[in-house]
Amino acid sequence: MLDANLLRNDLDAVAARLSERGYTLDRGQYQALDQRRRAVLQEAEALKAERNRVSDEVGRLKRAKENADHLIAQQREVGDKLKVLEAAEREIEAAFKDFLAGIPNPPHASVPGGRDEHANVEIKRWGQIPSIAAPKDHVELGTALGILDLDRAAKISGARFSVLKGQGAKLERALIAFMLDRQTTAGYLEVIPPYLVNAESMYGTGQLPKFEQDLFKTSRGDGAPLYLIPTAEVPVTNLYRDEILPVETLPMRHCAFTPCFRSEAGSYGKDTKGIIRQHQFHKVELVTFAAADQAEAELEKLTSDAEAILEALGLPYRRVLLCTGDMGFSSQKTYDLEVWLPSQNTYREISSCSWFGDFQARRANIRAKGKEGKPAFAHTLNGSGLAVGRTWVAILENYQQPDGSVVVPEALRPYVGAGVIR
Repeated sequence: MLDANLLRNDLDAVAARLSERGYTLDRGQYQALDQRRRAVLQEAEALKAERNRVSDEVGRLKRAKENADHLIAQQREVGDKLKVLEAAEREIEAAFKDFLAGIPNPPHASVPGGRDEHANVEIKRWGQIPSIAAPKDHVELGTALGILDLDRAAKISGARFSVLKGQGAKLERALIAFMLDRQTTAGYLEVIPPYLVNAESMYGTGQLPKFEQDLFKTSRGDGAPLYLIPTAEVPVTNLYRDEILPVETLPMRHCAFTPCFRSEAGSYGKDTKGIIRQHQFHKVELVTFAAADQAEAELEKLTSDAEAILEALGLPYRRVLLCTGDMGFSSQKTYDLEVWLPSQNTYREISSCSWFGDFQARRANIRAKGKEGKPAFAHTLNGSGLAVGRTWVAILENYQQPDGSVVVPEALRPYVGAGVIR
């Protein structure tokens, strides 16, 4: 959530920064809400002061054994007005909070301007693109090997689900273990969080209220809503919601493997073939909590730690800095890692590594405090380390052989127990 003081102190500058990412700030609505909010707060403070004054005077008269009936009546009248005003205060505060909750994070100064992905900036490339004559895609390869079954998955659950079998299932499991082993060795604390979370958790990381249509929602027996997590970012970030972290413990780095669930409501027709974009998939997520002066360096570390998985697997990739118009709602700076897919003759996203500033921490009330000074909102960061299904796809396509078999990357062979899937 945006700091309200930024709007109050320099509305034009914030509006200009937000316009870089294609968002038009409704200045009139903000000014009306802010003026009404301040007027209600000032009136409430004045009434509270009046109530305290009358109360003191009633006490003085009673101690002097003088009649205070007229002041007691006045005290009741002030109390009644205050109740009405407190209700108005709650209403305007809720409206103001809802307004702020709909504003995206302004981009960091280092983010290039642009309307869409065409303005993204390639930072580097790694790896040798394999020379494969007439490459097959992962669906053809997996189906022929008997390790991928999309038809039976559709029979069970519908479109955008998959069944992995035999060595396909073992490869998926191997990737999860390999990624977790690498990231815990790199200094991340492994966490197994809940896969169902409450609305407060979704709000804290920015999925609610704006992106509810992209979520799967259910409820407990008492009717309280619960959401299937779209990423481990949600439960892991909210581990410290409404807490003050000792600044000397920062940065704190966590990793978590979870299934992820997305309705993909806004992605109709995109990547419908295969397992590039599914309603249910696996991911190893990296989540970091940092002080403000640590956060930019932590983004570089987190991104490099995700890249290390691709390099260990020998998968060609590139790092791309997203422009202002292509970033996610909560991010102020994002690197995408894109892996090479031979069947598409292009790079495809396999990880987004984002720095949120204090945007999420302000929503989730996550603060840090040193031995001296006041608590300040922490900075949060996260990234996929990696999306497991897309890594599975990249391995099949980049390591395919002319006979239809797939070579297992050397780093994975101790986990898979084989050098070739055939």
